[in-house]
Amino acid sequence: MTDIKAQIKEFRIGEKIRALRQQKRLTLQELSDLTTLSKPLLSQIENEQVIPPLATLLKIAKGLRVGIHFFFEDERNRQKYVLTRHEDLKAVETVPRQVVNEIFRPYVYHSLAGGLRHKHMEPFLMEFDKHDWDDKLFYKHEGDEEFFYVTEGELDFHYNDEVIRLKTGDSIYYDSSQPHGWVAAGGGKARALAVLYTKD
Repeated sequence: MTDIKAQIKEFRIGEKIRALRQQKRLTLQELSDLTTLSKPLLSQIENEQVIPPLATLLKIAKGLRVGIHFFFEDERNRQKYVLTRHEDLKAVETVPRQVVNEIFRPYVYHSLAGGLRHKHMEPFLMEFDKHDWDDKLFYKHEGDEEFFYVTEGELDFHYNDEVIRLKTGDSIYYDSSQPHGWVAAGGGKARALAVLYTKD
């Protein structure tokens, strides 16, 4: 079975963040200043006590000047493709949502191309819980584009001042430099395929 805890451990995201931060000769405080994330939160992430939501991981990637794909690639991997079987994602263990900006992030994510090196796109399966909207869920990151395809349930996509309801089978492609965020809507949980593209 593939679950986010195993995935995070497999890719050693916390270790990668610490190693790259040290390689760039940045202190935790300096990375905190670059990302607007608290020093204690960064320390918890580096020590793999906290699983960073995608929005947080994107902030760290920008602060360290790497693409988000850096955290999910395996330098030993020489394959030209990665295959993720449906049955590996059927029963995913849900982990407690992490608090960021004093609010729970209402989703978990699973890399669909983990290990593959030198990608410009990073695909994820995202699972959303029903959650009331809060403006603290807004996020933006310069220079990236995102594509979402709803595979199950309904999602409210908050984009600047707009709220767009997406249902199963709907998709949206957008400039992620604008404030945006997602919450499950309708009857409850929702799932979506999300593809993040990082420009060089």
